[in-house]
Amino acid sequence: MEKRFYLSDTDKRLGGVCGGLAEYFGIDSLIIRIIFVVLVLGYGTGILAYILLWLLAPKHNAIR
Repeated sequence: MEKRFYLSDTDKRLGGVCGGLAEYFGIDSLIIRIIFVVLVLGYGTGILAYILLWLLAPKHNAIR
């Protein structure tokens, strides 16, 4: 089975991006959220990356 990235329906705070990335990589979503916060505070790129992933990534239930 091919591994694909989807927005999470169950593990989401805003758009499901961090939860989806955590499911894809098999790690805790808190780690992904911390990475995004560091990117936002350190470089400002976290906001752009999050918005792009939110807009471009398919929802998990779109395939079902």
